[in-house]
Amino acid sequence: MGQNGRVSNLSSQPLSPLDGRYQAQVSPLDQYLSEAGLNRARVQVEVEWLIFLVEHDPLAITKELSDGEKVSLRKIYTDFSDSDVAAIKEIEATTRHDVKAIEYFIRNKLSEIGREDLSELVHFACTSEDINNLSYAITIRDAFDNAWIPAIRSLVEKLRGISLSLAETAMLSRTHGQPATPSTMGKELAVFVHRLERQLVRIDEQPILGKFSGATGTFAAHVAAAPDADWPALSQQFLEVLGIDFNPLTTQIESHDWQSELFQKVCHINGILHNLATDIWTYISLNYFKQIPVKGATGSSTMPHKVNPIRFENAEANLELSTAILTSLSQTLITSRMQRDLTDSSAQRNIGVGVGHSLLAIDNITRGLDEIAINEAELLVDLLENWEVLGEAIQTAIRADVARGLSEIEDPYALLKELTRGKRVGEEELLAFVAKLDLPQETKDRLMQLKPQTYTGLAAELAKRIDS
Repeated sequence: MGQNGRVSNLSSQPLSPLDGRYQAQVSPLDQYLSEAGLNRARVQVEVEWLIFLVEHDPLAITKELSDGEKVSLRKIYTDFSDSDVAAIKEIEATTRHDVKAIEYFIRNKLSEIGREDLSELVHFACTSEDINNLSYAITIRDAFDNAWIPAIRSLVEKLRGISLSLAETAMLSRTHGQPATPSTMGKELAVFVHRLERQLVRIDEQPILGKFSGATGTFAAHVAAAPDADWPALSQQFLEVLGIDFNPLTTQIESHDWQSELFQKVCHINGILHNLATDIWTYISLNYFKQIPVKGATGSSTMPHKVNPIRFENAEANLELSTAILTSLSQTLITSRMQRDLTDSSAQRNIGVGVGHSLLAIDNITRGLDEIAINEAELLVDLLENWEVLGEAIQTAIRADVARGLSEIEDPYALLKELTRGKRVGEEELLAFVAKLDLPQETKDRLMQLKPQTYTGLAAELAKRIDS
């Protein structure tokens, strides 16, 4: 700031890393959440509405479309191409209105197939938001069904496989970052599989809503044109053709509550993935996982030995960006001044950005899991350096025997706290302590057989419960 240095001119370059550096990872979303994807969906809605009007004939125009003409009309969106994108842009340069450009584009296509007589049925009784809300419903649904959901399910399956393979691999737990009752790595990762699967059920159950009721949601123009038609029923039938649930009561816009609900659910999954990424990062820092060097890769520009956990760090940043954008959308989209304002229009253009950062993070975590391997030797060393974690088992066994009337030891918790709190206790010291306790020999024998690496309770069994 303050320096007027000039740089050489560059040709047009992507401003967002999603369209530049990371384009390959998020490209599955391009077909749906791009401007071109939205325009294709707009064409689909307009074409299907035209066909629907001819087939159901609420206007009593008694015209027909042959099967071949229907195929030709549907090819306008099934064969939608870059040249069509350019044609629409050219029309929009004149109309200065994106949806009106779609209408004229389809009218031109009707001329090409010799059905100019149907031109006045294009965009019939529609406000722009009738087309837009259904187009967003289609593109969001298809982006999730064909890109985001398959990616997160693939990650869950990879995580499930790792969890099952490590179901019996003992590790020292770290509650509050301090040595705690051992678990297994498989059980700890299985927690994330379980959490993610619960949220994916919620995503699967998310209804996709749409409205198709005119300028202020009253069907006023529809009734003016054909007062005897059951327009709400016809609109619901039309939405069923598109695979969208009918929202019967709206203003000019569909209220976007379903989008807000969906984006909040994605944010919840983002949060779980963020937790997974930071945990894996921490396990790597503890040497619980070894990183597998990628041939040719550089960890540090000055320290040749380094292999950095960049996949998980990249995921963290992208999950935070995704959550920030989707949280903003979920709050913005549910509010519209009275019957209509355009805040949603500007906001919805960033849906692909929010979902894109989430998809990029999913890709990085999935790849990152392929670049780590369990370090069982380090896990065992860590366990054997913390025999004091068996204090929980000993004091609990004493309390049980006291409750059974088999021992009279007072305040077992305080007794073990005195021995272990804030201290490192070795195997010999702990065994000697147990040997002196006033306990039944059977209890002593059981406790003296315990080792940190075997004190994992039902962790392995719990981990295996996620086996699909």
